[in-house]
This record gives sequence, C-alpha cells and structure tokens, in this order.
Amino acid sequence: MATREGLIGKKVGMSQIFVEGGVVVPVTLIEAGPCYVTQIKTEKRDSYNAIQIGFGEAKKLNKPDKGHLKDIPAVEHLREIRTDDVERYQRGQKLDASVFAVGDLVDVVGISKGKGFAGSVKRHHFHGGPKTHGQSDRMRAPGASNATTTPGRVFKGTRRPGHMGARRVTVQNLQVVLVDPERNLLAIKGAVPGANNDLVMIHKARKQ
Repeated sequence: MATREGLIGKKVGMSQIFVEGGVVVPVTLIEAGPCYVTQIKTEKRDSYNAIQIGFGEAKKLNKPDKGHLKDIPAVEHLREIRTDDVERYQRGQKLDASVFAVGDLVDVVGISKGKGFAGSVKRHHFHGGPKTHGQSDRMRAPGASNATTTPGRVFKGTRRPGHMGARRVTVQNLQVVLVDPERNLLAIKGAVPGANNDLVMIHKARKQ
C-alpha cells in the first residue's frame, strides 16, 4: 500500500474563487489541520502499517486518553491513515495544509446531511405514478414492490421509503484550488459531504 497523505478537517462552507482567465470556480472551504501524529503502527507490532492523527482541541480528556496523548496537544478527534512509509513520521509531528498542493486530486470523506424519513421519489428519484386518468393518491407512490404468489415477498435491498442521509459518503477526485497553511485553509473545487462545521477526512486521491 502506497503512502496516502491525509488530514482531518472541518467544513467551513462554500464560496467561489476567480482563477486565470476570469473563470469562477465554486469551492468548499475546509479548515484542514493542524493535525498531530498521535500513534505509529507497524507491521511487526500491529500486523499493519498506519499512523493515527488527531485534530481539534479537546476541552476534557479521560485518563486513558491523557495517557495516550502524553506530551501531545489534547486533540478531540482521532483517525487512522494506512501507509507503508511509516518512517516518514514521528509521534507528535505536526501536519498542516501544506501536505497538499494546488492542483492535487483528493478524496473527501464525510457524513452526509440527515434528511429523516423520506419517500421513494425523494430518496431514490422515482418517477412516481400517473398524474391523470382519475388517480388521486399515486403521484408520489413507489408502485409494486414484489410479485404475487412466487416469491410472495419483498426482496432485500429493494428501494423503498426510509431514512435518508446521515451516512458515510466519499467524493472522489476533487481538485485542490487553494492552499493556505498559515490559516490552515484548503479550497476544494465542488461540494463535499456534510453540513458546515462537520468533520471531514481529506486524502490524496486513490483513483488518479
């Protein structure tokens, strides 16, 4: 597994940036870092290679966390990044937005906005029923879900009304438009999952 640099960040919101030629680019601003390397895992000791990084100022830590973060700033959020190049990192090392450069492609992972219980038209973009010929309650109905006697049941995975959103989503191959290490700021072209102030994970793109 190759090294995949990454940071934990917080979604600030959306804006727009003018690039060369006067083109307006819609971007999402992310407060990326500073993150600290809180643990290094190796193949010999842990059966795989990875680093654990922390982000955000923790207001209170319990005793196990205090011991785990000894001599490291108290961070609130911890995440792992798999990598074969663990020798590049040291415990307590600070990582900031300079991990990325303008033009890099990144994958952003976050929790999508929760929409509550939604019907099949909103949740799965169903067409809906006929709007004429005397129907009165079929416009946003899903229609038939199964056969009759055989098999006589609804198959697992059938698209039905249900809870929408509030799940882990990865958006791939988004371009980094601006990097500001002094303000720990990244501007990424396009939209990323989640609401403002939600936690996101930014990785170098896996499929470039």
